[in-house]
Amino acid sequence: MKITTSYFAESKNNGNKITMLTAYDYTTAKLIDESGIDAILVGDSLGMVMLGYDSTLPVTMEDMIHHAKAVARGAKHAFVVADMPFMSYQASVYDAVTAAGRLIKETGVQAVKLEGGKNVCPQIKAITEAQIPVMGHLGLTPQSINSFGGYKIQGVGYESAKKLIEDAFAVQEAGAFSVVFECIPAPLAEFVTMLLDIPTIGIGAGSSCNGQVLVYQDMLSMYDGVKPRFVRQFADIGSAMCTAFDDYKNAVQKGEFPEEKHTYKLDNDILRKLMTEYSPKNR
Repeated sequence: MKITTSYFAESKNNGNKITMLTAYDYTTAKLIDESGIDAILVGDSLGMVMLGYDSTLPVTMEDMIHHAKAVARGAKHAFVVADMPFMSYQASVYDAVTAAGRLIKETGVQAVKLEGGKNVCPQIKAITEAQIPVMGHLGLTPQSINSFGGYKIQGVGYESAKKLIEDAFAVQEAGAFSVVFECIPAPLAEFVTMLLDIPTIGIGAGSSCNGQVLVYQDMLSMYDGVKPRFVRQFADIGSAMCTAFDDYKNAVQKGEFPEEKHTYKLDNDILRKLMTEYSPKNR
């Protein structure tokens, strides 16, 4: 059975933790899906971990659609959410609904995610009224990196913590079915999680959120860019891949690969006939 938005609400009500990872391609999505992870986020983080940009800002709608299509084809069970890229929703409510509609219609994902609080609530309300589920995102919102002045923890002062609480209530009221809290103090995340009716998904927000999300390249040690404090590396796949690539190079250079078992046969009579026909003396 495909997971739906109701699963998120039920998980919060029943005290069950929601598991979520990013994916940007069919193969990874299929592996994550087969592992039983509840949800997959096609994050605009693909700009950094897949496309090599310094931030998420250059990611286009075409980039998101391209990657989200592949992920949706690989996820048979997991709930799939796609990020709305920078400037696809900020300018107007009309732009936001149009962009969200494209993501849903052209990719097959089940929901969209956008960053911001009260400032984007008109967009959230309009998108949900168009029957498109919306996941919110508060705290460290990477699309606001220039105004934040870097990747900094949010909600540490009274005013900023109060603003986050008010934004969370506003996002919930606008119709979001869940909200991501990124890089905020754990006690604040715990408090707001208790206040909200909708589930919270944490990334650098402590263990009291209703679920957790990580960028899969981070948790598998495959990305050498920004290394957030909140990431736990569950396996060193990056080093294992480098070792495998090096072994492959050496095997090819030494003539140890491919071996006979990796090749296909040709009938000897056919080979002899070809050799006779194409012998230099017969050409």
